[in-house]
Amino acid sequence: MSLTEPQVITIAEYNKLRENSESRLEYIDGIVYMTPSPSTKHQRISSRLHAKLFNFLEGKECEVFPAPFDIELRTADEDQRDQTEKIKVVIPDLSVICDKTKLGENKYVGSPEIIIEIISPSNQAHDLVKKLNLYMQYGVKEYWIVNPLLNTVQIYGLNEEGQYHQVEVLKETGIAHSEILKGFSINLEELFK
Repeated sequence: MSLTEPQVITIAEYNKLRENSESRLEYIDGIVYMTPSPSTKHQRISSRLHAKLFNFLEGKECEVFPAPFDIELRTADEDQRDQTEKIKVVIPDLSVICDKTKLGENKYVGSPEIIIEIISPSNQAHDLVKKLNLYMQYGVKEYWIVNPLLNTVQIYGLNEEGQYHQVEVLKETGIAHSEILKGFSINLEELFK
């Protein structure tokens, strides 16, 4: 058995691949990642979080978008020209977006205020390491990692130095709070039932 390096492709090749695929494909640093189909438990957790966020944000300036919805990560100071090789396209489970000027017909270009990922057995390292660093680099203010295998919620917040610090880690019980959306919280027992 040989281990091969992942093939690096251009954004144009990625877009063509997406046109011919039914899979959810993400594009980070020229490498395509296929996101697994969610489990029943994953979908239940995602639905509960989406419903709770949707109701909480009703009538407010921010909006929640569930997967599949493309987020093309960009920082405020990145030049829009000549960025094709730096483009990163992710499909978070849930994204909270407050700057609606960057919403396109089928994607958001920028950094959402909050991203929530619900990890699966096959993508743990991707969400726990790669995406955590990516979201920090692109200034996502709050990153929630929900683990249905362990019934845990980890919340990371961006500090003044642009680094994530762990705000909260809860397992099975307790109430998870958002620092960005003041007043938003969710009971873990309800989330994982």
